[in-house]
Amino acid sequence: QVQLEESGGGSVQAGGALRLSCETSESISVINAMGWYREAPGKQRDFVAAVRAGGEILYADSVEGRFTISRETTKNTVYLQMNSLQPEDTGDYYCFAERDWGDYVQDYYGQGTQVTVSS
Repeated sequence: QVQLEESGGGSVQAGGALRLSCETSESISVINAMGWYREAPGKQRDFVAAVRAGGEILYADSVEGRFTISRETTKNTVYLQMNSLQPEDTGDYYCFAERDWGDYVQDYYGQGTQVTVSS
């Protein structure tokens, strides 16, 4: 079982910034990809950003240019720097990790951290 501990959510006004952190109980060396999904009130969970083991970075179109994902391998931690936040960025942000068990992979999610952006 992979544990993911998220932190950094909060409330900001439009145009503000927040940084989310996600620490995994596993070494990043066995993690294929790590990143974030978000779930706005009343909506489905959507992909936000991810970083693959090889360093490839992916962003949703809605956050590209405003959000930056990075990782610190010595701390088994991934960060999501969110700038120029808008009310539509409001939601619960869930860290995920795709763990490689050798003959299969499995996704794990954190408990979520709330982000509220007011206009």
